Amino acid sequence: MFPIRDHNPSNRTPYVTLALIAINVVIFLSYVSVLGDPRASMQVFVTWGLVPAQLSSGGGVANIFTSMFFHGGFMHLAGNMLFLWVFGDNLEDEMGHGTFLGFYLLSGVGAGLAQVISDPTSPIPMVGASGAIAGVLGGYLLLYPKARVDVLFIIVIIFKIIPIPAGIVLSIWFAMQVFSGAATPAGSGGVAYWAHAGGFVAGLVLVLPLWLKLGGTGFWSRTHGHPDHPEARYRQMRTRVPQVQRRR
Repeated sequence: MFPIRDHNPSNRTPYVTLALIAINVVIFLSYVSVLGDPRASMQVFVTWGLVPAQLSSGGGVANIFTSMFFHGGFMHLAGNMLFLWVFGDNLEDEMGHGTFLGFYLLSGVGAGLAQVISDPTSPIPMVGASGAIAGVLGGYLLLYPKARVDVLFIIVIIFKIIPIPAGIVLSIWFAMQVFSGAATPAGSGGVAYWAHAGGFVAGLVLVLPLWLKLGGTGFWSRTHGHPDHPEARYRQMRTRVPQVQRRR
């Protein structure tokens, strides 16, 4: 199940989302040549990744942030950047560029801490933007649960794209992370499911004040939880009309 696009046009260029994608790609290209060497690649990940045991002992605090920009392989990078592209522009559009950047980084911090709490003595480095992006998914779910998302299903050789409400897609995704995290033994490495779940919850909590400011469930009542509803579009246009001083 791969979300490939949403039916939710944004009103302004998502400069931060584009910059985050570019930074992740550039950093990946800077060390991709060593990924074929297990020892060299592990050195990169230990240096820049988040190591729970290290953070638990008071070290590697900066790695909470640097780990968000390193990935274990091309598919890891591509999948994360796809999710960021599909869902990030709308939150940036709603929050504004600077606020969205802070939200993204804080979601990544929440994701990293969740993973550390789940296995504080693990020596395995964690890398990837998926925790921060999970926060984007959580925020998107709260604001636009009925936005249509085109999801690609691959069943053996059958490819099918089905538009599904974001609330269903993202709720299933979150449930899969929690279930997989509970089923995965601590210290086994692989996918950091609790980072995904933690980032998602962090995103929900961080977007909650904005959602309440917009009217909470009243915002859903007016827009039906759908970003293409006429009132949602009208409200966004009004808030972005430049204010000018009138001459008397």
